[in-house]
Amino acid sequence: MYKYDPKSLIADEFINDGEIRETLRYAEENKNNIELIDSILEKAKPRKTQDGVFASGLNHREASVLLACEIPEKIQEMYKLAEHIKKTFYGNRIVMFAPLYLSNYCVNGCVYCPYHLKNKTIPRKKLTQEEVKREVIALQDMGHKRLAIESGEDPVNNPIEYILECINTIYSIKHKNGAIRRVNVNIAATTVENYKKLKDAGIGTYILFQETYHKESYLKLHPTGPKHDYNYHTEAMDRAMQGGIDDVGLGVLFGLELYKYEFAGLLMHAEHLEAVHGVGPHTISVPRIKKAADIDPSTFDNGISDEIFAKLCALIRISVPYTGMIISTRESQAVREKVLKLGVSQISGASRTTVGGYTEEERPTDTEQFDVSDQRTLDEVVRWLMENGHIPSFCTACYREGRTGDRFMALCKSGQIQNCCHPNALMTLKEFLMDYASEETRIIGEALIQAELENIPKEKVKTICADHLEKIAIGIRDFRF
Repeated sequence: MYKYDPKSLIADEFINDGEIRETLRYAEENKNNIELIDSILEKAKPRKTQDGVFASGLNHREASVLLACEIPEKIQEMYKLAEHIKKTFYGNRIVMFAPLYLSNYCVNGCVYCPYHLKNKTIPRKKLTQEEVKREVIALQDMGHKRLAIESGEDPVNNPIEYILECINTIYSIKHKNGAIRRVNVNIAATTVENYKKLKDAGIGTYILFQETYHKESYLKLHPTGPKHDYNYHTEAMDRAMQGGIDDVGLGVLFGLELYKYEFAGLLMHAEHLEAVHGVGPHTISVPRIKKAADIDPSTFDNGISDEIFAKLCALIRISVPYTGMIISTRESQAVREKVLKLGVSQISGASRTTVGGYTEEERPTDTEQFDVSDQRTLDEVVRWLMENGHIPSFCTACYREGRTGDRFMALCKSGQIQNCCHPNALMTLKEFLMDYASEETRIIGEALIQAELENIPKEKVKTICADHLEKIAIGIRDFRF
């Protein structure tokens, strides 16, 4: 019988089923305990210290009590606190990225993914390096600077050498004023040796979705292929960090299993990384299962409403205040607009979830991994963000300046990140406006930059940023703090 131990390197111990079930029982018993709920909310509030600002976050049991609570006024307090924490640590910046699908060859049998081995209706495709180049140029021509590369698991068609070659190709392409400055990687669990190779290739964040922390469900949802091994998959982040990758990204696919179980497991995983490696996840993604070729979401009976989804986003932000939160184009404009206020700090824009989709004039659907709900152009998404009071940021400076892992977290916890991220966001937005934006977007953006320049805390930083903005206007690129 496994015992719960957040410092263990065994998946059954740091994601312990017994601990989750006990947590859910405790949460249900205390969901109307207003005194306890108030004390948990008070604990989560950011506080000023001599060194700056900090928030302690919440553990999985405390957060689960809030998730179980159905008292309307308390839920509104949670939303207000989530919004306050988001503004305190991330300001009104929203980091932009796009996924790039390299190959849909896959040997796994995942029943929720159209790439599964037995699906004979989907055309299989793998990008050549020349096709990778054309995809990257198309993304650069939109204005993207940050990519998340995606690939099915297939040791013959998609070996680590292929992934490394693609990363090298992506970084090598300089087209007009375009350049991909950060490549995040979302590929299958692998070895410490391979994670070292990814680190040496200069990747940003290594992302791996758990899909579900419920082991019994996991084994059923992944009946065949190497992904069937729950423990190997769940322990991947430890191997990645052992391989030198500072920034890792977690996520579950909401809708596969009961959301309260997944929420507790997700936070336990974050606590485990903090306990063992001294730094929690760099990002947490919150995808929901969506329709795709050969996949009908209604066959999974654990779907969650938009209201529950918003509550989950708010409570993740409250529980892990320093962690970036990602929402993709799986979600509609309306849903994304709501959760941006509740804690989301990164979004994709103009995404195509097909292999080779960016070079096609019309969005292809025959090889989509999931149905894209938000199909607006990057220019439209950028303008929409600004109209809603957000600063679209194409910044990759922290990664390129070595502010990763615990170094990034230390800056974030002290509030000093505002003197880096805020001006960097304005400068990268200026680049976008000069090189890629429509006239309407440019007008809105220039006004936003001038207003936000005054919100930079340090006068010296403000002066330098203003000077850099003038230089960007005459064609000089890639300034960063």
